[in-house]
Formats: sequence, structure tokens, C-alpha cells
Amino acid sequence: MIQRLTAATAWACLIFIIYATLSSIDARPELIGPGFWKGSFTVIERFGAYALLGLLFYLAYPNQVAFVCLLVLGSAVILELLQIVIPDRDARVVDALEKLAGGAAGILTARKILALTVVQRQKL
Repeated sequence: MIQRLTAATAWACLIFIIYATLSSIDARPELIGPGFWKGSFTVIERFGAYALLGLLFYLAYPNQVAFVCLLVLGSAVILELLQIVIPDRDARVVDALEKLAGGAAGILTARKILALTVVQRQKL
């Protein structure tokens, strides 16, 4: 039951990331308004979104590591490249790298969480 809920949440997260990445700049959801910290916070948004995505997909599909890596890391690259065709958006290598780092961090964090829960279960 928990795994199905996690999977549904992971897919919903991916759908939201697709919308946020491919929508026009005016329709893009933002967590912070214009100001001094906006540039730094945008990096945190990108990294955090893909870290959450990687974490959720790995927790939902722990036995399908290749699928999770391909989906999370592949979506980061493909969605960044698709921004080329959006008139007011731009694809940048540094943005893709931030997303890839976040996705990898999320996957590795989920892997560590699952490893620790297995160790804790064995001690009981």
C-alpha cells in the first residue's frame, strides 16, 4: 500500500516537473518572487525537485534501479533540451547539471534509507 502511494506521488511529481519545465515563463510556478535571492533559490528549486523525484522513484521501485536512473536522469536531460523549442525558455548545460546532481542525490539518499531500514530490521 505504501509503495503504491509512493509510486503515485512520484509520477505526480514528474508530471508537475514536466509542467514547470515546459510551460512558458509566465505560467511557471515559483516559490519565491523577484529579488536578490531569486537566482540562488532557483538552483535550490531545480536540485530539490529532482532530488525529491529521485527519492520517490527509488522508494517506489527499489528493485528497478536502471529504470529509476533512466527515468529520473533521462527526464532531466530531455526536459532541459525540450526547452529549446519553448519561445521564452532556454536550455542551459548548468541547469541540466543541477538537475542531474539533484536526481542522483535523491536516488542515493533513498538507497541509503532502504539499506538502513534493512539493517534495523535485521537487528530486531
